[in-house]
Amino acid sequence: MSLPKIAWIGLGIMGSPMSENLIKAGYDVTGYTLEREKLDRLAAAGGTAAASIAEAVRDADVVITMVPASPQVEAIAYGPDGVLENARPGTLLIDMSSITPQTSVDLAKNAEEKGIRVLDAPVSGGEAGAVEAVLSIMVGGEQADFDRARPVFEALGKTIVLCGPHGSGQTVKAANQLIVAVNIQACAEAVVFLEKSGVDLKAALDVLGGGLAGSTVLARKKDNFLNRDFQPGFRIDLHHKDMGIVTDAARTVGAALPVGAVVAQLVASLRAQGDGGLDHSALLRAVERLSGTQV
Repeated sequence: MSLPKIAWIGLGIMGSPMSENLIKAGYDVTGYTLEREKLDRLAAAGGTAAASIAEAVRDADVVITMVPASPQVEAIAYGPDGVLENARPGTLLIDMSSITPQTSVDLAKNAEEKGIRVLDAPVSGGEAGAVEAVLSIMVGGEQADFDRARPVFEALGKTIVLCGPHGSGQTVKAANQLIVAVNIQACAEAVVFLEKSGVDLKAALDVLGGGLAGSTVLARKKDNFLNRDFQPGFRIDLHHKDMGIVTDAARTVGAALPVGAVVAQLVASLRAQGDGGLDHSALLRAVERLSGTQV
């Protein structure tokens, strides 16, 4: 059987390598984004650059969107130039952005009226996971649509799980972002504590990584901490958005997030100090400031 034609909307830090992995897997990928250089990159990788969303999705069997937040998802999905008005009935729309669960539920309902199927499928693993095609993909939607999408997901990630009905993928992603933020904060506090104590930081992080304190976060971000390298793999600005999603969703269902609420404020503080464009491992900078270290 021939592979489905894919339209990819949003070619940022995550979207570009993910779309390129689909091209490597043999898929015909047509992409659209606002930045000309990103379209040129897609074309150089073997994809096709479209001049509009309508052009990208018109002949697609599967449309994948990967944009920063709910407003951007709504902007590309709705309206005369959006996905829902221009994709064919029977198209599968997979939104891999990290947005509010309610936005995903509403999108699925509105798409159904157009004969378009929807999955919410946010990811975890950051830029490195996108490049290496080892992302964790948490999916909300119908089993039949999930089964149809699985080969596409398998070209992008390693852990692929249907978590429940529409919006469930986004709920699980919100929980993921809560865990990641708290974990980075704990690692950052440990780094400052270790350095101020005069311990060999690299040796300390190596041994911590091999014990119960070890985590994917520590393994992925260790070099960021050691080298003070905060080039964005996942920006503070986006994690600030995600912490807003999880705290709001938790309030709606009556779940207390005492530690998460504090870390959400620390992320917001770091952003207010001008570090929003840095990687979320830059939470280390906030701890250093609180500890009297010149940053």
